[in-house]
Amino acid sequence: MYELMSLKVKCPECGESLMDHDQLIDNESSIKLNIEVEDRKGNINLSSIYGSYNYKSDVELKQDEVVSFFCPHCTAQIISEVNCLTCKAPMIPFYLHMGGKVSICSRTGCKDHKVEFDDLSVALNKLYQEYGYGAEHPVMEGDVITHKKIKKKRATDEKKEIIESGTFLQTYCPHCKKSLIENGMLKVKIMNGEPGYLMLSPYLNVFSSKSTVFLPEDKTIKNVTCPHCDNSLISESKECGKCGSPVAKIAVSARTKLLDFYLCTKKGCKWHGLSENDLYDIRLDDSDEW
Repeated sequence: MYELMSLKVKCPECGESLMDHDQLIDNESSIKLNIEVEDRKGNINLSSIYGSYNYKSDVELKQDEVVSFFCPHCTAQIISEVNCLTCKAPMIPFYLHMGGKVSICSRTGCKDHKVEFDDLSVALNKLYQEYGYGAEHPVMEGDVITHKKIKKKRATDEKKEIIESGTFLQTYCPHCKKSLIENGMLKVKIMNGEPGYLMLSPYLNVFSSKSTVFLPEDKTIKNVTCPHCDNSLISESKECGKCGSPVAKIAVSARTKLLDFYLCTKKGCKWHGLSENDLYDIRLDDSDEW
């Protein structure tokens, strides 16, 4: 099952789409709403990745505050009579474009949420069609994930192997050499005020991600470690070639050896690259490094 499922939602009152394609959260279109908490009013963009708790807001939200949500189109308050089973705050429902609804807790910091489908068989069929469930290597092309065989080709003007966009990258810890792939995702431990896990798409140039702790947009992650040996993956000798932030180093298999592969630790930055030694033989298709 493709873990990074981006849910498209609409207002339960007027039926208008709540998707904001300009403001990305977790590198996907976000869910835009108006909010009010005590005497503060503003806007919030929620991650559309199911299971992610990241957001961006022009209103400071404190832990355990109950937030009121409003549709940016019809201005109606979005609320249900159902309370959160964990903290008793009101649940906030959104209709899914594919049918059914997803509900989230209105209390900041509470991670209770659920998805309900009108017709499970129809919804699963749409999920398989849209997200490539069951495929060995789903590939993102625009806003659609399709199926594509891994191919490697050589450029006509240089003798470099090209790892194409959509290639599934087998990744390992550069210290203990254990695989970082779990349930089809690239999983690492992170420390950003509190410990948690970051799950990344293992497909080259597919930038979907989700985390178990809140990660502010445009901010760097304080530390990234291996979930097996706990050694830090932050490189001491390399930085992001686009924004200058620290980068995490992982090992990626290509040909018959492991390559040093670098990922920017700044939330939202899509830069990634190889070591200087590997640049003579390998090229990453559509990388920001080129």
